[in-house]
Amino acid sequence: MKGCRPLTDPEIATVKNAFVRTSDKALFILGLKTGLRISELLSLKVGDVYQYGRIGDVVYVERKHMKKKLEGRAIPLHQDAKVALSVWIKELEKAGEADPSSPLFKSRKGQRAITRVQAFRVLTEVYEANGLMGKLGTHSMRKTFADRIYDRLGRDLIKVQRALGHRCINSTVSYLSFREEEITEAILSI
Repeated sequence: MKGCRPLTDPEIATVKNAFVRTSDKALFILGLKTGLRISELLSLKVGDVYQYGRIGDVVYVERKHMKKKLEGRAIPLHQDAKVALSVWIKELEKAGEADPSSPLFKSRKGQRAITRVQAFRVLTEVYEANGLMGKLGTHSMRKTFADRIYDRLGRDLIKVQRALGHRCINSTVSYLSFREEEITEAILSI
């Protein structure tokens, strides 16, 4: 969990507007709004988010694609994620590549999903091009989600644990270790 930091609201706005490719923007927004790990995001197929001519209300990640492969997980789709996915799916349809069994974030080299390394490159290029500092990577999307959901749920660790899909509360607590700035600020203010 240590390493990447969450993004601030101004940084999120900057990054959203900086993407050239629709697929990259969709990946970023989906990561921010679901809190899925990059491997879980890249496991998604077109049919996981797009059924019966529309974007679904929930995305389900199969057990085999989850970190410890113990159980699958259903996550409600935020309206921002639906909009970004809708734009991306329309592009796929125009290109004739919206087959339900195709990877949602397909590599330009064949019929596979982009790799975690490629996703990292895409995101870090945008971060760096916009002068964002600190440790940022693919996991920053999940950390940002954790930060936002923690505040939205009234800092209730049990609910945050559920939102992140953690089996152990200690994992959730370690995600929130980035709150060190608050501790430093409190110490310096007394």
